[in-house]
Amino acid sequence: MAHFVTRMIQTTRDEESQQLMTVWPDIIHDVTKAIENFNIPDVAKWMEKVLQYNVPGGKKIRGLGLIYAYKLLAPNDQLTEENIRLARILAWCVELTQTYFLMMDDIEDQSLFRRGQLCWYQYNDLNLAAINDTFMLQNSVFYLIRKHFKGKDCYVNLLEIFQDITMKSTMGQSLELLCSNFGKKPNLDIFTMDRYNSIIEYKTAYYTYVFPITAAMHLAGIKDQEMFKEAKTISLELGCFFQVQDDYVDLFGKFDVCGKDGTDIQEGKCTWFVVVALQRVTPEQRKILEECYGDSDLEKIQHVKQLYNDLNLLDAYFKYEEETYNLIKVHIKQISSGLPHNLFLDILENLCHRVS
Repeated sequence: MAHFVTRMIQTTRDEESQQLMTVWPDIIHDVTKAIENFNIPDVAKWMEKVLQYNVPGGKKIRGLGLIYAYKLLAPNDQLTEENIRLARILAWCVELTQTYFLMMDDIEDQSLFRRGQLCWYQYNDLNLAAINDTFMLQNSVFYLIRKHFKGKDCYVNLLEIFQDITMKSTMGQSLELLCSNFGKKPNLDIFTMDRYNSIIEYKTAYYTYVFPITAAMHLAGIKDQEMFKEAKTISLELGCFFQVQDDYVDLFGKFDVCGKDGTDIQEGKCTWFVVVALQRVTPEQRKILEECYGDSDLEKIQHVKQLYNDLNLLDAYFKYEEETYNLIKVHIKQISSGLPHNLFLDILENLCHRVS
């Protein structure tokens, strides 16, 4: 049954992704035209290149999630062609936000690939000049919100959620950078599960599910604070689950599927795997981690992976995945504020099979 539901979701997702792409040329036009109005055509031309290279190639999980949520939450008489188009514009605002987070993250981590191509800062040896492009993308988001939503009841709420999520995500990124000691040898003493949960809540969970679902709720005109509270609680659980899965993908994912190389070990990231490893190691095994974790030497990376294997972390992960899936499913079924259970159940089913 779960596989049938996932295929059904995927079909809907593919159809909506195509519809979302029909709006993409309008997004480019709006942003570049705004720049041209300042009589700086060279910047407009450059911005079009930034947009085309970085934004539309992802899976669009967050943008599509926003549209799906809006269609479920909005009253039928609100689901006009124009309002659905506005939802798609807002979805692109979410995707633009996601993109500038990733572009900055790639610079900080000195990553090589993103979405199957060179990271933007690596493109034509842009290096740190790419930082300005992330600011351009961020400001494009607020321009688009102002252009399309100013005067609507949801306008201020949308501005606040975009600003709030940006703040929370950058705090999460800061916590992760502090934990990995800014690319130097990490201090494994602070790699606790509490620290890890704080990182993934702020760095990933808020902007992956709380962000698009809350934005959709504002667009749909929902005012009930209990609905927002329950949506946040479940969305955070889903977002943390999503990040633990990403830690798995970093270790075991294939480049042709995920579009990037796994680098968590050499970057000294605080991940689910290293935290659980530290809970299980003998003193001798801990010395291996202290010597090898956060080092780009291929042999040391292999030592860490072998240690993970010796500690049966893959079995532990699959147990965690099953238990977390079942627990979130129970929590979704306990929602009592009036939010549609299938909004979150469909997300959970899709999550369950995204790494299989």
